[in-house]
Amino acid sequence: MDVLLHIAIGIGLSTAAGFRILVPFLVAGIASQQGYLALSPNMAWMGTTPAILAFAAATALEVLIYFVPVVDNLMDAVELPAAAIAGTILTAAVTGGDMNPFLQWSLALIAGGGVASSTQAFTGLARLASTAAGGPVGNIAVSTTELASSTILSVLAIAVPILVLLVVGVLLYLVFRRRGRKRRVS
Repeated sequence: MDVLLHIAIGIGLSTAAGFRILVPFLVAGIASQQGYLALSPNMAWMGTTPAILAFAAATALEVLIYFVPVVDNLMDAVELPAAAIAGTILTAAVTGGDMNPFLQWSLALIAGGGVASSTQAFTGLARLASTAAGGPVGNIAVSTTELASSTILSVLAIAVPILVLLVVGVLLYLVFRRRGRKRRVS
């Protein structure tokens, strides 16, 4: 059961990384330092004060960049592969322990990297649509929503991982159901 909870936490943090890459690293580092999250031994550095300070500075920069029109759309191209990497690392960071390393990293790549990159791709498309519809004002609204989503999802992933797993499952179902309807209509 403990392994399933850690997988749920990893998937929740990875989903949050699809919205903002660095927010879940900051939240996980703080939670680890405060004793709320156990990181795998090779990722324990994420809970150190220097790492948390670095995550905080990088997160602030990432958040500010997304409020700059045009630059935010360019960042989406960079962040798609970065989100897959971040999701993989985040899932591996919380699923280590007694798990076989091959299984740990395979699970991290498939579940964590897959969920993070899917979420990032969806938010990138939402940003393009908001640019077309509302220009810079629309992008600011999307950026604010993404920041709030990443922060809330990161905290909930650690506090109530099973709930987050259910929410992620429902969201993926709705997205793929909507895509299926569009294909049938076309």
